[in-house]
Amino acid sequence: MTQTNLPEELAAEIRRRVFDEKGWMKITQVVRRGGETFRISLRPVMIKDEKRFQGEMVEDGKTTVKNFDEPGARKGLEEIIDQVGTRELHLITSSGDVHVRVTKKGKILVSRSSAMARDVQDVPSHDRVKQHPLTAFESVTLLKAIQIADADGRIKASMRGKYDQVNEFLRVIETIVPSFPEKKINIVDCGCGKAYLTLAIYHYLTLVHNLEVQICGIDRNADVIRSAQQLARDLDVADHVTFIEGDISSVNPAFDPDVTLSLHACDTATDEAMARGMEWKSRFLICVPCCQHELHKVLKDGGPFQTLLRHGILRERLADLLTDTFRAQLLRILGFRVNVIEFVSAEATARNILIKAEFCVRPGQQAAISEYLELRDFWKVTPWLETRMKGLLDKYLSKF
Repeated sequence: MTQTNLPEELAAEIRRRVFDEKGWMKITQVVRRGGETFRISLRPVMIKDEKRFQGEMVEDGKTTVKNFDEPGARKGLEEIIDQVGTRELHLITSSGDVHVRVTKKGKILVSRSSAMARDVQDVPSHDRVKQHPLTAFESVTLLKAIQIADADGRIKASMRGKYDQVNEFLRVIETIVPSFPEKKINIVDCGCGKAYLTLAIYHYLTLVHNLEVQICGIDRNADVIRSAQQLARDLDVADHVTFIEGDISSVNPAFDPDVTLSLHACDTATDEAMARGMEWKSRFLICVPCCQHELHKVLKDGGPFQTLLRHGILRERLADLLTDTFRAQLLRILGFRVNVIEFVSAEATARNILIKAEFCVRPGQQAAISEYLELRDFWKVTPWLETRMKGLLDKYLSKF
């Protein structure tokens, strides 16, 4: 492997064009060693009106993003310049580009674009570039604490799916931020488990959107609640992030929640989370259902669709779709505007349907009721959520 270093004159040009001239946009280097590829890039960003520098490292399929101050960025640039081996470096600026290629034999090939006059910001807004929500703030400490990242801050291969799920859930959470112009929001996370989502939401909303947040996680597993409470203390957020041991159906947070969440609460626990959110008069319900056994057990007569019930896997998927359809329709009847989306790829989790509901329309609309009853009566079932919310639903369903 060649140990060829860049000529000092070329290295000095790169340093100058990155830090001393206006219009630097990005520098990227790809290093190839022994059949493996390592990619690193650095670019200026503006985070909360402060000039920062964002580094992105991709190695063995893992991406790590960190934000630096100028001394840290200068050190990072020197690490880029000092790399050895077969590699390619691409410097992009508003006035023109420089491309450097070092061959296997150590030959250095340099090419420069013609003079340009790109109309770009000297320091582009951090938010203008599509990126993961967990890279929009200094999340390494959080990701290490919740064991999504290893000691070096890299996302663990075994936790990549969870990392993607949390990121995509945060994207959904971001859509409701404009609904809280007073910059205060209270959230309950039903079935919080190990608190990945609870803690990520708090950090994201406070550090990226400057919201005043109170969030409470509820779970009946005493061990995970103790662990989550310790995590909140370790991260110094225990005054705003609390956890309660108990069943969703019987415990209450210390505040009135504006948003009720549930990520992969099993079977009817998702329905219970929705029901509690309605009882708490939450404006938003955001739920990702998990396994759904309740309807699967009672589906019997499918009429012309009976063949769908013959095979276990088809019956299971039909039960999942019907359960979520019933949930969405019941929420519509009770005054919610509902969206059902695929919030993350199936590679991250097979349970990737998200139900987002906002209480903002008049309850009891005839079309929603008629559609629900027609579907329910065709399958000859009574969804668990209907039974759970009987007190609210009777006055609407009894009219038909």
